[in-house]
Amino acid sequence: MSKQLREQRAQAHAEGVRALAVNNRSAFDKAMTEVDRLEVEIRKAEKQPAQFSVADEGHKRSFAFAKWLRGGDGAVTPEEKRSIEYRDVSEGNQIAHIGTYAGLGYLVPTGFAGKVMDATKYFAPLMESDVFTLMETGTGNVIPFPVSNDTNQSATIVAEAGNISEVDLSASHILFGAYKLTSGVIKASIELLQDSGIDLEQWLADRFAVRYGRGLESYLTNGTGSGQPTGLLTAIAASGATPVVAVGSNANDGSGNTGVNSIGYGDLVNLEHSVDPSYRRGAKYMFHDATLGFLKTLVDKYGRPLWAPGISVDAPDTINGYSYVINQAFPKIGASNVTVAFGDLKKFVVRKVSGFAVQQLRELYAANGQVGFISNMRVDANLLDAGTHPVNVIQQHS
Repeated sequence: MSKQLREQRAQAHAEGVRALAVNNRSAFDKAMTEVDRLEVEIRKAEKQPAQFSVADEGHKRSFAFAKWLRGGDGAVTPEEKRSIEYRDVSEGNQIAHIGTYAGLGYLVPTGFAGKVMDATKYFAPLMESDVFTLMETGTGNVIPFPVSNDTNQSATIVAEAGNISEVDLSASHILFGAYKLTSGVIKASIELLQDSGIDLEQWLADRFAVRYGRGLESYLTNGTGSGQPTGLLTAIAASGATPVVAVGSNANDGSGNTGVNSIGYGDLVNLEHSVDPSYRRGAKYMFHDATLGFLKTLVDKYGRPLWAPGISVDAPDTINGYSYVINQAFPKIGASNVTVAFGDLKKFVVRKVSGFAVQQLRELYAANGQVGFISNMRVDANLLDAGTHPVNVIQQHS
């Protein structure tokens, strides 16, 4: 099914290319609309449900956790209560309680955490392993990540018994902390909790996923690094990399578009070559979906579209031969905005503390016939740049 849809999309794209070659813009736009429609169908067809291999003990714990979600402490037996992990976490002089507002509480079963993270991918593709590097740790203590720059040194020829020069390796480190990200309170009515036909775990997972998705995408893109993770765009700006200033598409499409309101083929080429070839192996683009919409209409100097659909199953679509990631936290095309990133995105590391806690607030909202749920995770992020700038950006002209 997926292969057939991809072939149909490739055919629609080819029709659009032929229409563009004879300057039939309306036919091109119609073909690209069909391409977009088929892209949605392909995503549906290729979406695979999460698979979990959980031992019997894990099933028991998940079942007990579901009962606790609905009824609180009184709904689980002593044995079930023991099967759910609970603890207080002590870090230095601070006590970070995981669980109910009274202190002790319950960590989320593996199955539940998986549901949340799987659903989060749509909102925060940055957490997917093929985009950024995800580093999971068991605790939240500060981790120094060493980086070094030896790019100015190379092997040299010396005479027999000649002196060998000594050069120290330039090294430093980047610190990764663990900022607490909270979902905020999600309220559920007593009636909802008592309805056995409702999959409460999935309902909560969906609610948490949307909130974490939006939050992570924002912080991991534009986070300031002060009291929050350092976002990708913030890290690139701080690295000292010189952005490529957009000239615009007028050289290719003959329009009046400038670097203020468009991106040209030459801008993308200049961006690619502003990144060292060693970082272009497996490099990706990243931009807002609205920017992708513009780039799909862009052609090179020979009139060929830069966007190309992936033909085989699971093959990525590409811009100028490179795959791309849609990030809705990126600025759209506009004066002085940083709109496109390119390079080895795996050099951007997201540190996540293992464990995902749900806190149940039963008494707090009892007067309203509701139970509150709140969850938290701990993350940090930064770009591993030792001085050679693995990722760079396009900045629109002012």
